[in-house]
Amino acid sequence: MAAVAVASPAKRAREDEAPAAAADAAKPVLYSYWRSTCSWRVRIALALKGIDYEYKAVHLLKDGGEQLKDEFAALNPMREVPALVIDGNTLTQSMSIIEYLEDTRPTAGVKLLPGSAAERAKVRAMAQMIGCDIQPVQNLRVLKRFMAEFSTQEEKDAKKLEWGKWVIETGFRGLEAALSTTAGKYACGDEVTLVDVLLVPQEYNAGRFGVDMSAFPTIARVCAAAKELPAFKAADPSEMPDKF
Repeated sequence: MAAVAVASPAKRAREDEAPAAAADAAKPVLYSYWRSTCSWRVRIALALKGIDYEYKAVHLLKDGGEQLKDEFAALNPMREVPALVIDGNTLTQSMSIIEYLEDTRPTAGVKLLPGSAAERAKVRAMAQMIGCDIQPVQNLRVLKRFMAEFSTQEEKDAKKLEWGKWVIETGFRGLEAALSTTAGKYACGDEVTLVDVLLVPQEYNAGRFGVDMSAFPTIARVCAAAKELPAFKAADPSEMPDKF
């Protein structure tokens, strides 16, 4: 697995007034792929928390996928990105990583989960609509298996787009309805939450699969607002050293 280490993009996103992240002896290391939406979520959360980190690229397509090599499996047995080495721990699964950052650095940067138990449950539910019901069903592993059922590359490409578009549109219909009761400037009121962290990368995937976002005006509006924030800009795939 070839890895590229770079200076943290999170530093560019930290606002002057944001509280400093807890000081650690070793800088966290994020194993990421520029266009992986799961990795992207973690990059956003790190930036919102003001946590500097080292970026190590894991190419999901090169040589059959660097994430499938035994070297990377030692970090993540599921052979998926992201993996975050922080505080002496190796963490996997983007939602778990983000909640760890929130639990261990509750006063750093942006608070991603609201105060009351009921509000946190609503935020987690909408985040899980994306993280459990939409993204996993249109990710690389599923698409590869789905495309294997077709013989020509033309068929594979057409069916991949058809499948991804259907999955995202189906999920976005439910999410749009849920957001109609919670959205303010952002997905849940006027402060960024965990929902925005997952939603912006998923909207990007919607564009890749040809979803007409005019059918989902609330999703489009809150994503546009979030993408104006420095942390979201710093975490964008276009800013990653392994983009191509």
